[in-house]
Amino acid sequence: MRAHYHRILRDTERSVERSLQIQNLEKGSPWYGAFPQPDGVCQAKYAIYCVSSMVAVYCNRDSSLCRDRAVYERILLGLDYVDRVQHENGLFDYVTCNFFSAPDTAFCIGKIIPHLQYLTARTDLTAEETVLLDRLRRIIHAGARGLLEGGFHTPNHRWAIASVLAACGKLFGEEDLTRAAFVYLNEGLDCNGDGEYAEKSAGNYNRVNNDAMMLLSESLDDPSYEENAIRNLRMMLTYWEPDGSVFTANSTRFDKDLIVYSHPYYYEYLSLGIRYRVPEFIAMANYIFELVREKGLEAPDCLMELMLHPEFVHYESEACGIPTDYRAFYRDSGIARVRRGRYSYTVMSGKSNFLYVHNGEIKLAVKIGGSFCEHRAFRAETMTEDETGAFHLRQTMRGWYYLPFEEKPATSDWWQMDNAARKKKLGPDMDIDVTIRETGEGLEVDVRTSGVEGAPWRVELAFQGIERIANEHMTMPVHGDEVLVLRDSDFEVLGRRTSMKIGPAFGVHHFTEGKEDSEAKTPGAATVYLTDYTSFHHTISIWP
Repeated sequence: MRAHYHRILRDTERSVERSLQIQNLEKGSPWYGAFPQPDGVCQAKYAIYCVSSMVAVYCNRDSSLCRDRAVYERILLGLDYVDRVQHENGLFDYVTCNFFSAPDTAFCIGKIIPHLQYLTARTDLTAEETVLLDRLRRIIHAGARGLLEGGFHTPNHRWAIASVLAACGKLFGEEDLTRAAFVYLNEGLDCNGDGEYAEKSAGNYNRVNNDAMMLLSESLDDPSYEENAIRNLRMMLTYWEPDGSVFTANSTRFDKDLIVYSHPYYYEYLSLGIRYRVPEFIAMANYIFELVREKGLEAPDCLMELMLHPEFVHYESEACGIPTDYRAFYRDSGIARVRRGRYSYTVMSGKSNFLYVHNGEIKLAVKIGGSFCEHRAFRAETMTEDETGAFHLRQTMRGWYYLPFEEKPATSDWWQMDNAARKKKLGPDMDIDVTIRETGEGLEVDVRTSGVEGAPWRVELAFQGIERIANEHMTMPVHGDEVLVLRDSDFEVLGRRTSMKIGPAFGVHHFTEGKEDSEAKTPGAATVYLTDYTSFHHTISIWP
């Protein structure tokens, strides 16, 4: 993929040039040698990432910055700052959140492990490159020893720490580092049979976990770890929307509902596709670069990895593209992803936005909202698929009331009472059943509520990427957060290039927000409410 390599090299050089412009050169400043993040904060992680790009181009003989004296001096300045902020025990702070942080230290030194591997493998180092090798080795080794103290917050942190411990155990020949890695691995990997990790983070942490699995396999000489990455990347082939973005609404992390493109996955698809001869992975790597060109994205940040593995640079394939007609029901993960050429749809259990439809420009999220006891929106407890391919979602919302204690409590302070021990009066219960089936032209969404009469509930249709809404009575422009209640006809939403038709609308009551309101509406979306009193049964058609 030589054309990819040259684009990556060029974009890395541009990144280095930006870093040179922002590096703090004020002697006497506590941040002398650091690089301010876009928010102005200076810290070790960002400095290490900036320096890593600088080292890559400095050592790359195809780069216009190869062995550039000014770049070399700035690298040393950056490494001086990193040395100053690395604690005596080897750990780094992530100053906006975590201090003496093992996971953030793992991310820091994991970024420059390929640089150490590359320089260690070279037999023709210059005196300057030997200095860089020694400086990186000291930072990485100190960080690895710090990781022995442990400590993490989230599932992916375990694998970041374990993979760096294993890599450093191999690099430095220190068996206690390798043994420490297995303490984390003893918990068992959280990649399920679908290929989904615990955090369900297609926009970010799937990639982080895959990187860790690949490093574990390399460091422990055990290919079973990267089988998890392969399984996840196969699943991810069904997570791309028609506009090239990644479906993120299922995430439990910060990337939920963000518009994220796929370029960070490039190296994983390329390297595993070549090594395991997976043609669809190679096609995905080429597709990602098409997106880089089409969307004006920066090339993937993997120059040093390609320098370490030049065989990937020399590999060429014309295969390009992603699956555009598939149906995948990931039962363990509670999500179905379906692509039908120009549009996709997603069905999820346990989420208030239980259905998404995307036609490449317009995104629709569907929710059933209202108030019943502590419930504020429908969240399916079960999700099944019948013999016709229809998806069935169901929730029973349990009604209940506290009863007084049978004996006088020890305190009259409500907050000190053992309210969890109270007996309850149970009922009534409200059932919500949703069936989603494909038709020849789109989808039908069948909604039934039962068990409670007279509750004002609604189906919420939240649209993003639209400019106008039209039905047989009116056409109106929309500007983001409008809310409409439509009553008795089909209607159409229109973007710049595409449209989506929905119907029939129904509006039995005019919803107004109150203290018992359901969840907040989708931010930035134009929302249409279809309203009725329970019990009700409506079928809504969607033509994407």
